[in-house]
Amino acid sequence: MAARLNWLRAGVLGANDGIVSVAAVVVGVAGATPELAPIATAGVAALVGGAISMALGEYVSVSSARDNQRALIAKEEGELAADPEIEFEELTALYRDKGLSEQTARQVARELTDHDPLTAHLEAELGIDQDDIASPWQAAAASALAFFCGAVLPMLAILLPPPDWRIPVTVVAVLVALAVTGAVAARIGGARVVRATLRVVIGGGLALAATYLIGTLLDSSGIV
Repeated sequence: MAARLNWLRAGVLGANDGIVSVAAVVVGVAGATPELAPIATAGVAALVGGAISMALGEYVSVSSARDNQRALIAKEEGELAADPEIEFEELTALYRDKGLSEQTARQVARELTDHDPLTAHLEAELGIDQDDIASPWQAAAASALAFFCGAVLPMLAILLPPPDWRIPVTVVAVLVALAVTGAVAARIGGARVVRATLRVVIGGGLALAATYLIGTLLDSSGIV
């Protein structure tokens, strides 16, 4: 359950990234020009580039973690093969340090060792479940999908309304979406909902204001 909640929270945060980053791009371009083609081009580029970047970052991160876990598993296998008695004493000490009596700790260690010594040591010493190692490809795909789902909202909000309503509709839609994702992420993570939601909404609002200001300044200066 904890692992699934972590994945869900990561998905919500990925969607949040898609909302903010793509919204900031399209609002900034819309501040510089009312033409639909540049806005759509910039939005699609931000969506595709952001999704790829998120997927690549997640793939590298999870791959590094998986390689580290596999190295620890191999190390533990080698130690068990080289000196099982020392490893048994280590396992006993771990359970004794958790509050079990010497006799109970030794009995628990013996029964777990007889059943599956590698699993017993990985869980007690390293907190690793060798059957629950994340796949970097799955992580990358989930991250890209979450970003894409979040990015679709500002794209639709900026492209569908009439020119005079594009920016107001986008700002409102983005802030509402950020409030929802912030509240969901807070509930999943057990944080204070109001504080987390305000933090996300204020941050997103500042991002939109900054890019819109830059876009209008570029337009008024004649650069665009």
